[in-house]
Amino acid sequence: MYDSRIEKVLFTKEQIERKCQELGTMLSNIYKGKIPVFLCMLRGALPFYAELIKNITIDMEMEYMYANSYQGTKSTGVLNIKLDIGIDIRDREVLIVDDIIDTGVTMTKIYKELVSRGAASVKICTFLNKPNRAKGITIEPDYYGYDIPVKYVVGFGMDYNNIMRNLPYIGVLRQEIYQKG
Repeated sequence: MYDSRIEKVLFTKEQIERKCQELGTMLSNIYKGKIPVFLCMLRGALPFYAELIKNITIDMEMEYMYANSYQGTKSTGVLNIKLDIGIDIRDREVLIVDDIIDTGVTMTKIYKELVSRGAASVKICTFLNKPNRAKGITIEPDYYGYDIPVKYVVGFGMDYNNIMRNLPYIGVLRQEIYQKG
């Protein structure tokens, strides 16, 4: 049964698993013969990252970063890295793995930061993509699972006030819930 706070389920657990298998196969082929760094953006991307790497058939290095540029729902314009990667990425192939690109503000800053550290390449893989970016933001994921409409989604790592990340599906949160909070 689905949570009563969900207006509509967008992707079931089975659809999520199939898409992660598809993406894992594709990324394994793209990075064949290399040892890329798969960089998980904490916290939201953790379920996607775990499901994705189960389907990676090549050697890869796992890293984690926790960063944001928001205070509540407003962008501060400053990238705040709370947990940084533990390796030198100079001359390495880096794949940023995130749950969703929404406005693109934070991802743009993270991308620029990793490029400035001398990575051979920086690519972005997200499970969800909201094509309507903030004004002036042009960053796009190189690989992604699904495009979604501009709706507030939760589950499979995505949250509302840091809850509902553990839902095994992705659903649209009822508007009256997030408008109250």
